[in-house]
Amino acid sequence: MAENVTIARPYAEAAFESASAAGALEAWSEMLERLVIIVADDAMRAQIQNPNLSSEQVSELVLDVAGTELSDEQRNFVRILVDNDRLLVLPEIRGLFVRKKNEHEGVKEASVETAFPLDDGAMDNLRALLAERFNSDIKLAVKVEPELIGGVKVTVGDEVIDASV
Repeated sequence: MAENVTIARPYAEAAFESASAAGALEAWSEMLERLVIIVADDAMRAQIQNPNLSSEQVSELVLDVAGTELSDEQRNFVRILVDNDRLLVLPEIRGLFVRKKNEHEGVKEASVETAFPLDDGAMDNLRALLAERFNSDIKLAVKVEPELIGGVKVTVGDEVIDASV
């Protein structure tokens, strides 16, 4: 895993720089998310790793599945990933890209584990409290954990707030 992150870092930085220069951070984020889904598919993974297919054939296959709304820069990015045999580190590339994007936009991600589903009001209240505490906009990723009896456990970056039972 750590090796994949090391391999992914220059690609994520290049993608971020290209997206930032074009003012297309959200479009690149969506494209990377779509590519992660594509390469996670077992049938696609088999084709990506098929030694009988050339890099050009794999590129065209992935680009065809990704759709026609990709910019020329995004299409070239996919080709570079294929040529360098880096398609399978796309989850790490996307993760690093999103982290840089959020940092650039002043947004922090909060992972919330809760015993029960939170309604919209509770989520808004939690988001506001976290935004005040971390002096930043907050994106919540809520996960219901049946092992918890009550309360929440919040992780923002390296900080953990455990108010669970």
